[in-house]
Amino acid sequence: MDPYIRQQIPVTAVIPTANRSLVLKKTMESLAGQDYQPAEIIIIDASDNDETEQLFKTGINNLKAIVHYKKALKKGAAAQRNEGVNSAVYPFIFFLDDDIELGDACIKRLWNCIQSDKNIGAVNAMITNQRYHTPGKFSSIMYRIMNGKKLPSYAGKCIGPAWNLLPEDRTDLPEYNQVEWLNTTCTIYKREALPDPAFPDQFHGYSLLEDVALSLKVGRKWKLYNARTARIFHDSQPGTHKNSILKLSKMELVNRHYVMAKVLRRTKFSDYCKLFLFEFFGIVTMLTSASGWKNIIPATFGKFMAAGAILFTKTNHE
Repeated sequence: MDPYIRQQIPVTAVIPTANRSLVLKKTMESLAGQDYQPAEIIIIDASDNDETEQLFKTGINNLKAIVHYKKALKKGAAAQRNEGVNSAVYPFIFFLDDDIELGDACIKRLWNCIQSDKNIGAVNAMITNQRYHTPGKFSSIMYRIMNGKKLPSYAGKCIGPAWNLLPEDRTDLPEYNQVEWLNTTCTIYKREALPDPAFPDQFHGYSLLEDVALSLKVGRKWKLYNARTARIFHDSQPGTHKNSILKLSKMELVNRHYVMAKVLRRTKFSDYCKLFLFEFFGIVTMLTSASGWKNIIPATFGKFMAAGAILFTKTNHE
């Protein structure tokens, strides 16, 4: 008999993946090593081959969860997550990327946090191999202009007050920290807190950077928390769009417009002026990097392409 007792919790883990069976196997093995495990895991696979499917036919040692493998109906992380949520049977949804490794007792700490307050709608882990630093005054001001209120954090740079998220183990900091923005790399949500659908999978033909949009929606009624001592390592496999500065620049503007117009419902002329300022200064700040100036031309062209898409393309997500 295994002396190490693994406790299952009423959580459905949803993991979208595509052509990355090797990193996904590490993630699953990491889940199997946790003392608290989700009762159900749903893999939504958009792979072009059967390597991922074969992985689950073989099985993962010590993984107690019931694993459901499903071929994705539509490719794209947002659409695949929605498929997983629609199939989930438990009252908590655990979004996981397919390229992470969980630290000791990570899920237990996330679970303890979300159970500590009935008003907490979601809690996420801290990515220990990313650098968290205090956002500059300029970045903070621009974020406040865009969101119309004073916030202690800047979603593009850090999750919550950066001093509370340093990787070092500091006993003078609280274990749980309320924040305004969560990523979906490793986050447990109360299912009742999620909108329906959780992620609009496309906007003007582009997949959404859904973290900020989802956080703003959930944060209207629920508290969002980071569990500082719940640690993960993120392999950070790049998305295909990141190989093109032009495409990335276009997608970023399309996503910011989505958050402003569709989530925050801000569509006045002054709001678009603020969005223009945000994008303009984003281009200018490239000059602060030794190599950033090389990207100014494709990044600027990408912004113009995004503006055209926003002005002349209709969307189903009104």
